[in-house]
This record gives sequence, C-alpha cells and structure tokens, in this order.
Amino acid sequence: MYRSIVRSLAFAVLSCLHTLAAATSIVVQTLDGEGKLLGDVVVYAEAEGGASVARSPATVQIEQKGLKFIPLVSVVQTGATIVFPNNDKVRHHIYSFSPAHKFDQKLYSGQAAAPQVFDKAGTVVLGCNIHDKMVAYVKVVDTPFFARSDSNGAARIELPAGGRYLLRAWHYNAAGGVTAEQTLNVKAGDTPATAVFKLPLKALSSSDSAAL
Repeated sequence: MYRSIVRSLAFAVLSCLHTLAAATSIVVQTLDGEGKLLGDVVVYAEAEGGASVARSPATVQIEQKGLKFIPLVSVVQTGATIVFPNNDKVRHHIYSFSPAHKFDQKLYSGQAAAPQVFDKAGTVVLGCNIHDKMVAYVKVVDTPFFARSDSNGAARIELPAGGRYLLRAWHYNAAGGVTAEQTLNVKAGDTPATAVFKLPLKALSSSDSAAL
C-alpha cells in the first residue's frame, strides 16, 4: 500500500510539472479510504499564524447543462462572485439552504440568473427545485491558495513564499463530513513540497449516484 501511495504521489508531481515551474508550491495527492485515486477534493493552504495575502476574488461560472451543474465541485475565495448560466433547453429554479449562502433563483433560462456573491466561508450545496437529481457543491475558503484535485487525484497549490502552512482537504462525500488537515513546512524554490491525503468516503445513496 505504501509503495502504491508513493507511486501515486510521484505521478501527481509529474502531472503537475507540465506547467511552468512556480517559485513555491505544494503538490497534493488525494486518495480514498481504499487507496484509490480521488478527484474533486478541495485542498487549501493557510499560512501559520493567520497571515494573509490580499487578492481579489475571481468570478466563477457554474453552468447547467444536460440537467447537471458543471462542475460538480467548485472552490472559491470568500467574496467571489458566481454566475449560473442555464445552457439547457429547459428552465431551472436553483437554490441553496446552506447557512454559508442562502439564495433562491426562480425559474429562468439563458443568462437571466442574478450573480451571487459568496461572502461567508463554508460549504454551500446547490439544488434545483424542478430537477431533484441536480446537485453541486461550492467550498468557500478564506484563503486565495487553493486547488481541486483532478481525476488522477492530483492538485497543485501555488504559494507566494515558503513557510509553515496548514493544509486542509475536503470532499463532499467524506465520511463524517470531516475536513482532513496537516501542517507542512514549505521551502521556496522550483521543487514543490508534497503531501498525501487519504479520505475515507461514506457510501453513496442511490439518489447521490444518479446525480453523479
């Protein structure tokens, strides 16, 4: 099992290094409880001591297509704006009851939905009042240093400087809703720091499976 994790981490490093080398970064490998590669894991880093770097949140898009939200999982910085274009031929009524951001967008098509500002950290679950199987997840974090793992369980976080960071990993189906964390010493330079997260998952219900 250990060798398998090491090989997976090596693959994650290589897959991330195809982009231009950053001055400082963390390459993360995410696995499920059985050691299989796990995508759609949100990983984010915060400098120890709470030091933050000012950065304007980006505007993000979550579209509706094929009676699904795309992407299934998004991660944004606190204060980010999300737009919800409806690219289906039917109208949708999207909403969230999550404490981090509650909203109710009545039936619409095309680009008619009002942009939403996500100004509170937390997890936001999106649904459609017309199509019950539609679901998506937005993780809102108080740091600009984040990423989402790809289908190979690989993610890379670019950092402004070396130092000691608290690294967290979240998956919408993690057993017990747990957010895993570890502390990492990151050295400045072209060679990224590495981390592995193994996240046991809860069993998917039939409705969850259908939504995916």
